[in-house]
Amino acid sequence: MAEIDALLAALVAATRASRATLRQDHPGPYAFPVTHEALAPDAPSLREEHTVDLRTQPVVQELLRRRQVVQDDCRTAFEDPAFQRMLEAYGGLAAQIVTPIVRHGRVEAILSLHQLGAPRRWTEEEIAAATQTADRIGELL
Repeated sequence: MAEIDALLAALVAATRASRATLRQDHPGPYAFPVTHEALAPDAPSLREEHTVDLRTQPVVQELLRRRQVVQDDCRTAFEDPAFQRMLEAYGGLAAQIVTPIVRHGRVEAILSLHQLGAPRRWTEEEIAAATQTADRIGELL
């Protein structure tokens, strides 16, 4: 859907983040595969990254409780070895805002905004932009 791609691109541009992804809960071998993505120059895509089992990731466990996760420094967020491996698999993920998209009482999609390389402090405006983008995508799904 072109409108979702445009929303993700606008979010990356507005926040100057490295990457925004939309993961949707689809049947298949991978939990929440990337269905839409916007990348800053030099940011790697996650569309074909299937080594991380999201079902076991602590961030996803928070999302399933319908909570937005804001991490200014991912390396210090969780000591879980699988989480730490995911940071590398995702291209040096350093900071993120991850927002659940809830429809009919369940998480149907996940909007992630990533900063690669170095941690950063997310502003209230950036957190609000992620929330607003997730709400708009939820309306489109």
